[in-house]
Amino acid sequence: MSREKALLLSSWGVLGFLLIILVPKNKIRNAQVVFLFTQIITWLLGLTVVEKNLIRYPRRFFKKANKSSFTFEYFVFPSITVFFNLFFPEKNKLILKLFYYFCYISVLTGLEFIAVKYTKTIKYIHWKWYWSSVSMGFVFVLSRIYYKWFFKNI
Repeated sequence: MSREKALLLSSWGVLGFLLIILVPKNKIRNAQVVFLFTQIITWLLGLTVVEKNLIRYPRRFFKKANKSSFTFEYFVFPSITVFFNLFFPEKNKLILKLFYYFCYISVLTGLEFIAVKYTKTIKYIHWKWYWSSVSMGFVFVLSRIYYKWFFKNI
């Protein structure tokens, strides 16, 4: 098994396990809403970026279905967005909330940078790491707004 395939499969396994053990039973509905909403956004952004030839995913599942990364766009990032929203420090000061955003975005951008440098799962063509940071931040903000709106009366 190649390093790339092992990375993709382990991402599914680790995040699937974390979703099962970290999402409280009373928050499963919340997690599903965030997960599905994030998939809509990442599907649109991911396909746009790939079709505009900004990023390429040489090693991916479903090579004939589309050119985007099924693992990242449809499972990894939506799963992380679930954790982001469920554990958001809502009652804390603005500076802590901004730091929370910064931590999530920085870790994900760093991991993507490592994947670009050391694996064949992603290749930047006309893309830079800071565009990933901006797009992930945008999705986190949108998912947070949607989450608060959807569950405001519950």
